[in-house]
Amino acid sequence: LSLSVNACVDVVLSGVKLLEALGLEPSDGKNHAVLHSRQDLREAFAHFMERGAAAERFFSDAEAFRDIARTASEHPAAQLYVGGNAALIGQKLATNPDLKILLCGPVGPKLHELLDDSVVVPPESMQERDEFHLILEYQAGEQWGQVRAPAANRFIFSHDLSNGALNMLEVFVSSLDEFQPDLVVLSGLHMMEGQSKEMRQRRLMEAVASISDIPTDIPIHLELASMTDQDFMSNIMHQQVFPLVNSIGLNEQELLFLTQAASGPHASLASWSGIPDVGVVSDILFWLLKEHGRTAERASDLTRIHFHTLAYHILVTVDGHWGNQAAAVAAGARAAGTQACATDTIDATKVFLKAPLEFVTSHTEAPAKISLNPDEPVVQWHREGISFHFTPVLVCKDPVRTVGLGDAISAEGLFYSEVYPQ
Repeated sequence: LSLSVNACVDVVLSGVKLLEALGLEPSDGKNHAVLHSRQDLREAFAHFMERGAAAERFFSDAEAFRDIARTASEHPAAQLYVGGNAALIGQKLATNPDLKILLCGPVGPKLHELLDDSVVVPPESMQERDEFHLILEYQAGEQWGQVRAPAANRFIFSHDLSNGALNMLEVFVSSLDEFQPDLVVLSGLHMMEGQSKEMRQRRLMEAVASISDIPTDIPIHLELASMTDQDFMSNIMHQQVFPLVNSIGLNEQELLFLTQAASGPHASLASWSGIPDVGVVSDILFWLLKEHGRTAERASDLTRIHFHTLAYHILVTVDGHWGNQAAAVAAGARAAGTQACATDTIDATKVFLKAPLEFVTSHTEAPAKISLNPDEPVVQWHREGISFHFTPVLVCKDPVRTVGLGDAISAEGLFYSEVYPQ
């Protein structure tokens, strides 16, 4: 199994503690698209903390960022974890003793130390310095000066150039001959958003060329992540990335963003209110596979989408390409409950059900109405040669750790999925 492209060290710490350690006084909130200074950091953190909203920002000044990262990583309250979708998926899969994993991404000394022993890093991927992503957490009701957080959330920032330029992609593809993987997992395309339009366009074309070089008998899974640029998303969909991969993993934000970027079904929906409607989600997933997936007329490789949201997961597959879907989607849901609660197995006292117990399967065609049966929680339905497998999630009441949850879900689902050779 091999993974590319993004890897970093996540430094998780109380935002207020870090700002105090940096000697920054509380200030009024102000949103900044890019952080250029400590001043910007202070204002942006206050802005999002006040709203209880999550955000991720690029910090442009390398020297200033290095100082902040040093203060953060050496803070006694800081926790250091493996970060980056590719590295997180690798780490999750490494818990299985029979798997050998090749990780290509910028790996510094600290990350190397944190990675599981069964994760192999090619020498060309090693670098002298770690890429740090700072994850500043705040709790519901926490105060900083005049700012009071209405809900718990996190503010993430980094000065991450190597992941943004997908620097390791070529190293990755060239090491595949030797490694002979059974599965390739790609991630990190969202990191390119910090690049200029020209640079991004060029790298995307180079990425497409590299991905095309991966032997066709090796299934490729692409893990999506939060994006803000609709044109770029539309490029990824239409300019050959989607047709080159066999499988995609995404959440409700990314799904809505995809349909808005390409004027798909329910594109006029501005945002989800509460738990995403199963019928709406299914319509968009169906459209994605119908428009971009493998059909008799289209030579696309895309035949599988694993959708995850807090309350439920849906695995959608084009018939004839995948097996064991019920186990795969259930395993992903189990991973969500155990990882968020940090328990080895599901502890019934620590989890609850948020999924709708009744739902319709579509809003664009004659829908089936489904009622969940607790004895057989994985429900399936079909639509024009495409199969849907739905499962509720046992949601952790007091989550210990939510960073990388989507990656753990996708990894576990992939591990149980059976791909049919074409």
